Parts: sequence; C-alpha cells; structure tokens
Amino acid sequence: MATTIKFTKMQGAGNDYIYVNTLAYPIKDPVRVSKKWSAYHTGIGSDGLVLIGQSDKADFSMRIFNADGSEAMMCGNASRCIGKYVYENKLTDKNEVTLETLSGIKILKLHIENNKVEEITVDMDAPLLTNPKQIATQSGKMLAETIKVGEEEYKGTFVCMGNPHLVIFVNDIKNVDLPKIGPKLEKHPLFPERINVEFVEVLSDGSLRMKVWERGSGITMACGTGACATAVAAALNHKAGRKSLVRMDGGNLRIHWDETDGHVYMTGTATKVFDGEMEV
Repeated sequence: MATTIKFTKMQGAGNDYIYVNTLAYPIKDPVRVSKKWSAYHTGIGSDGLVLIGQSDKADFSMRIFNADGSEAMMCGNASRCIGKYVYENKLTDKNEVTLETLSGIKILKLHIENNKVEEITVDMDAPLLTNPKQIATQSGKMLAETIKVGEEEYKGTFVCMGNPHLVIFVNDIKNVDLPKIGPKLEKHPLFPERINVEFVEVLSDGSLRMKVWERGSGITMACGTGACATAVAAALNHKAGRKSLVRMDGGNLRIHWDETDGHVYMTGTATKVFDGEMEV
C-alpha cells in the first residue's frame, strides 16, 4: 500500500532540494526515492533529497542524497534551508540551531525579522587542505598544482569543506566547457572518492564568479561548500582576502575565513519554493 509523504521544495542560491521531516514521515529507501523524485521530467525535479531527523548530539540531523542516489557528506545551501525550515515550521524557537551532519556538527545562526528567517550564517568549521583518502598526490594535498585531462592542463587547489573540492582559477569563465570537462575531473584518478569541481574567475570588483560541477549531481546553480572552498582557495592563492563575495548562477554568498578560529562562515538566504505530497 502506498504511503503519502509531505515534502517541501526549497532552494539556497538556486541549489534546490526536496526536504522531508522524517520525524513525521520516515523514508525507508532514500536512495531510490532521491533518484525518482529528483528527476525533472518524471518526478519533482531537484538536485537531491534532504532528510531532517532527530539527533542525540545536536538539535537536528541532516542526511543528503544527490540526484544519482549517492549520499553527500555536507551541503552548505541545504543546511541554511534547514535552519529556515525548522524555525518557520515551529520545530524550534531558537535563533541558533545545531545540526548533525556526516562531516560533523554545524552551527546555524538565524537572522530573523518579523518571525521570518531572512538570512542564515553557517559555521562550516575549518577547511581541510590535506586528505590522502580524497586526493592521491604524494603529499596528500594540492595547491595550484598541474592536473592533466587528456591534452588539457589545469592549475588546481584542493580544499575539503566536509566534502572534497577542486578549485581552478581561469581568466574567462565563459570559455569553460563545464559539461565536457566537469565529469572528467570529477572521476579523475587523482580523486578516489570523486570530487566537486569549481571554475572561478576573479572579477574587476574583487568578487569571485564561480561555476560548479557537483559529484553525483552534475552542473548545479550553486554549491555552498563549493563557495567556501573557492573563498579559501582564493585566499591561499593570493587572489582575495579572507572575506569574499562568491557569485554563482543561482545567487551570491558571503564567505568569511576567520583568522582567529580558522573557521569558514557562510552567510546567505534560503527560500521556500512550494509544499507538496508524493506517494511512496
């Protein structure tokens, strides 16, 4: 017998997911559900499925399944949307919420006006620049080092923000053929767990124009952890300071890599698109 599940479609900077409160609507097979519901022509259409659940370590837990069914460690845009969801659905009255993720507990600071969450700042923790499990270089890291794909060469910087990212700076982002190069870099032998890829152009006003290829989802409108990785890579490569405005197809995020505690703070909006019901 089919079970009706209520969901909410939300987006952060154009990064859109389907959100389900599993405290009320448990989902037994999230891999299958994410694949089916994420399809744009035959399902709801999204970058994936996000499950909001209980936690014995934090106020709530978050699990993220990409459109291909693979599970992600972390998503900055999704975490902001959860902050808005739990407050405006009266699951909490706190303006500071803790969220358990596969990459640790994140702290969400809700900026509230007239009982609405206008912006959310997420403490994304400190970036990890070395991880031999995720990057198969001799040093276990990569800072503006050459990576070859066929006849093409790129200068890449590895930054892990709970999930791995390869940031590549270019002179003109319009010349990047992302559908062609994105999947090749994602599955490059240097990255045993696959990798998210950001191409970035430093604009004349100092802001960072970013396009992203996400592992498991392909081209998306935005990526919160990718924006954080981009800002960190820009600082490491002396292309920006510790505060950056990252511009993506779906919107902008303000990123601050704090020198005092080494944490990366991401601030941006979250938007509810619509509520709905689906049968499982």
